[in-house]
This record gives sequence, structure tokens and C-alpha cells, in this order.
Amino acid sequence: MRRPLNFNAGPATLPLPALERARDELLDFAGSGMSVMEHSHRGPEYEAVHDQALSLLRELLSIPPGYEVMFQQGGASMQFALVPMSFLRVGGAADYVVTGSWSAKAHAEALAWAHIASARVQLAACTKEEGDGYRRVARVDEATLDPKADYVHWASNETIHGVQYLEVPHFGSAPQVCDMSSDFLWRKIDVAPFSMIYGGAQKNIGPSGVTVVIARREFIDGGRKDLPGILQYRAHAEAKSLLNTPPTFGIYLVRNVLEWIKGLGGLDVIERRNREKAAALYAAIDADAGFYAAPVEKGSRSVMNVVFRLPSEALEKRFLDESKKHGMVGLKGHRSVGGIRVSLYNAVELEWVEELAAFMKDFAKRNG
Repeated sequence: MRRPLNFNAGPATLPLPALERARDELLDFAGSGMSVMEHSHRGPEYEAVHDQALSLLRELLSIPPGYEVMFQQGGASMQFALVPMSFLRVGGAADYVVTGSWSAKAHAEALAWAHIASARVQLAACTKEEGDGYRRVARVDEATLDPKADYVHWASNETIHGVQYLEVPHFGSAPQVCDMSSDFLWRKIDVAPFSMIYGGAQKNIGPSGVTVVIARREFIDGGRKDLPGILQYRAHAEAKSLLNTPPTFGIYLVRNVLEWIKGLGGLDVIERRNREKAAALYAAIDADAGFYAAPVEKGSRSVMNVVFRLPSEALEKRFLDESKKHGMVGLKGHRSVGGIRVSLYNAVELEWVEELAAFMKDFAKRNG
């Protein structure tokens, strides 16, 4: 079987070795005669996987002491609500930087909670342009920031609009909270400037259904204590992400992917791979700039999600139809913006991108 060249935006392609390991262990995990899905989350067989996944995250990112690493559920969308519920004090304030659809959704959820908490949520910066959507990240110097804010929230990469912070910013003196769902572990970052990082696993590190949260212990200790326990970060941290039954098979697959990353040589190797893929694809777009139009400013072009348009929607449909016949899937842009989107997550191979680039060159020649 020839696997498709999978450019889906999430759930996304997973490393073949991680899937093959899951296949081989599916019916008999660790000689137990049972699948890992059948083991109790309190039993030693699963707990070994759970602890290893948490340990690998700490190792790969060199997470400093004083930080908790948690597996949660509900995706980044749940975090959009939990963050203000936990850290936006009654009468307090939070700053939000909006550079695309997902940070806009986070801002909207915070506004809903602010109404309940009699708090203030400020749109510190927004890069949406009339008629053009989002074409760039926000600069720190254009953000209006409250130094007394309970936190400032921003997204490192916008999956829909293909906008990414290529250099990690720091927005003022308030605790930094970042949604890294669509570029988590694409490279190594310094965790220390952040009070919280969160992201859904279904882009770079596993299947849908698992959310990774990395948070400074003192930050979550300062969160509200009058929420139900299941909604308190401190409760999940104290229970080692076993407060309730976790998505055990999803975390098992995360463990497999993290081991694959480590086996390749870690995040420095992953970053080189990702930059090489993105460079090859953007070169193909720019080589036929009269046919392919990349709307994002070059300094904000995402390494993870490359978006572009063709001269007409009819040509975009033909592009999608023909690319599918060549074994390529997941290239249709998000329904809210249209166009073409190519997601280049960690498990995407350079050879896939080179094959796509060759197809793009030929398609432009035949239809330009």
C-alpha cells in the first residue's frame, strides 16, 4: 500500500514508525496479552507509558524545574475557556493579541467569562485587515499592554491564515500564556519566559483528543480555587494528569511520536527538517508568483501551514482534483478562507514537498 502524501491541517499525518509500533503492540502490549487500550489507567503497564510521555516532553524541551506538564482533554478550545476562568480575577484584566481565527476565538471566550467575572479583557493588538484577513503577526511595539494585567494571551501560529511568529515575542511584563497548538515541538524553544503553554496534540505530536499543558507551578497555584476540581489546573498537576481517566491510547501514541523525535536526534533535527520543507515550498510559490499568490507577509510566513491562492476558484478546484489523483490529500484551504493550504508538520517528509513542488510547477505551466 502506498500511503497518501498527507498535508492535512489536523488531525494530521503521524510518523510511520510510531504507527507501526502501535500496530505491532495493538493486541499484546508489553507481553500482557492485552491492548494498551484495555489496561487500567491506574495499572503499572499504562502508568509506565504515561510517565515516559511526560518525561520525554521535559527532556526534549529542557523544561526547567518549577513547571508542571499535564495531559488534558477538550483541545485548545477548552483552554480558551479554562485560562480566563482560572486566571482572570474578579475585577481584573487580561490582554489578548489576535493574529488569526484561533486567537480571535480565544479572545471571544475570554470576553464571555469577563462578563461573568466583572473583569476587563483588552484587545491589545489585532492584525486583521479589512477585506484581506490576517497577513502578519503583531509587533510588540504596536500592542497596547496593561502592566497590571493578570496575563497576556497570544498564539504562536495561526493554522487557518498561515501566520507565525518566527521569533518568539514577549508582550510586556504580565504572565505570558501562549497557544502553540499548531507549531508545538516544531523546534526547541525556551520555556522559561512563559507562564503557560498549551496545545492540541493532533498537529505535531499525536492524535486528536490529547492536549498538552506546560505551566509554571506558581502561576497555576495563583488560579481560582472556587472552581470545580476538574476545572482547576492545580488538581490535574497534583494528580499527574490522572485526576480522571485520561485518553490512554492517545497518550500512548504521543509517547511513540516523542520517542520518534528523540530517535531522529531531537528538536534541532526536527527544526532543520521543517525549515527545509518550508523553504522548498515557498520557493515553488515565489517561482510562479504570477500564478500562485501567497497573501502572508514574508516575515510572518508560517513554517507549519503554507497558504496560497490561484488566479480563480475554478483553477483551485482543478488543482485539488489533480493533486488528489497524484496521491496528495489535505490541500484544501479552510472553509472560512478558501484557497490552498499545505500543512508541513513534523511527520511530513521532504520528499512529499518536493513532489508537490514539481506538481505545482507543471500545473502552473499548463494552466498559466
